[in-house]
Amino acid sequence: MSGLRERWRLKAMRAIQEHALDLFDERGFGAVTIEEIAAAAEVSPSSVYRIFGTKEGIVVADEFDHMSPETLESLLDPADPVGSLVRAVRAYESSPGPGEGPQTGRGPWRRVRYFFAEPSVRMAVCATLDRAGRRISPLIAATGEVSETQARVIANALAFGYFAALEQWYLDGGDRPIADYVEEGMRPLRAIWSTPAGRDHPEPLSGRRSGSG
Repeated sequence: MSGLRERWRLKAMRAIQEHALDLFDERGFGAVTIEEIAAAAEVSPSSVYRIFGTKEGIVVADEFDHMSPETLESLLDPADPVGSLVRAVRAYESSPGPGEGPQTGRGPWRRVRYFFAEPSVRMAVCATLDRAGRRISPLIAATGEVSETQARVIANALAFGYFAALEQWYLDGGDRPIADYVEEGMRPLRAIWSTPAGRDHPEPLSGRRSGSG
């Protein structure tokens, strides 16, 4: 039953996002109200507030926010967190979001430009990235290869490093895959965190064996 509810929620989320993006593209983000979005999506304003919280939340929300801990754990390889991120971005990019795809003539991740064109949306994205970092950090720390502080730094570097790569993609016009930017931008960090067997750089990762007997 919970799975059915979650599928309904995701379907409703995507439908509302698509209608909202249509209105934003036509009239501008600031000129559109949640009541107008609700009317276009044929739902109540209270449903929009319940699912997204704010107008900025409509742009920012995606499946990651509702991903179960078990699903998140299956996607993250703590021995190669950067590789996990790149793979997730490639998979997500290959599945068009609301109003996207070849048939629409719109580029990938239609909503991304609002991340950088609207200051209030950018702030909402940063809050979402902070939450993502807090969800990822315990999974990295659970390996025992890094301290909790190091896990927190790695998790936030992943989240906000992704955002920096996404912004460069946007500034360059969005002609190349987003995942290419993520892979390129995170390459220096991957040399530190990612190893073929997860063991080639144990000392820099752990920082806890020096002086131990």
